[in-house]
Amino acid sequence: MPVLLLSLLLLAASGFAHAEDGAIARLFERAGVEGTLVIESVATGQRFVHNDERAGTAFPAASTFKVLNTLIALEEGAIAGADEIIPWDGTRYEIEDWNRDQTLKSAFRVSCVWCYQRLARRVGAAAYLRHIRHAHYGQLHEPVNVTEFWLDGSLRVSAEQQVGLLRQVVARSLPYRANSYDILRTIMRVDSTPAYSLYAKTGWAARDNPGIGWYIGYVEAGADTSLFALNLDTRDATDLPLRQRIALDALRAKGILPAQ
Repeated sequence: MPVLLLSLLLLAASGFAHAEDGAIARLFERAGVEGTLVIESVATGQRFVHNDERAGTAFPAASTFKVLNTLIALEEGAIAGADEIIPWDGTRYEIEDWNRDQTLKSAFRVSCVWCYQRLARRVGAAAYLRHIRHAHYGQLHEPVNVTEFWLDGSLRVSAEQQVGLLRQVVARSLPYRANSYDILRTIMRVDSTPAYSLYAKTGWAARDNPGIGWYIGYVEAGADTSLFALNLDTRDATDLPLRQRIALDALRAKGILPAQ
């Protein structure tokens, strides 16, 4: 009987962990988009999931790769710190914020593609393969185009795998220097109040049809840290604000962020 009871409890716990979250589902329904969101407490392991099947489906990493890529670039000596200048070569880009000298900090925040492509040439394909495999971050198909693989669909990752990476980042369990983690933490912070701090990165795989919008990160509030990873189908750029809106509304609905 004790063994049977234990089995039933484990089954119930497993079912709870992967049950559809109605409150989050309604946020996607009201926005009229298909997507997934995974939220996980570091302290307790409690999870909230919308669209469990999609949460395990891999999509192009796009600019969310900048989280791991920043650690890799620092560890490989491709850049020394958050404020090192990355000189602009004068090439004009559609995104005006890219048309100037950058630092690692500004490049992360404006999602500057040419900046990270320059760093990628310094890192090299072999190093990327080693780091990505060690972090268990998605699947990277070879041969690797070192300046395009996170943009062209060669590197694909699921929302669950994004949470797995964030878990390692928060725990600092990857074999990287404390200073590298400190720099990433600084440039990922998008909001900070006495009640919480939000660290996040957007991404948009615009080459897919439909496009895939990403918002991943974590919230430190009180004694707990909550990891999250959202992706959704985008029809065009007008859908991009839905990434943050749905994720932040879900975090508020779960009491992780304060209500507005």
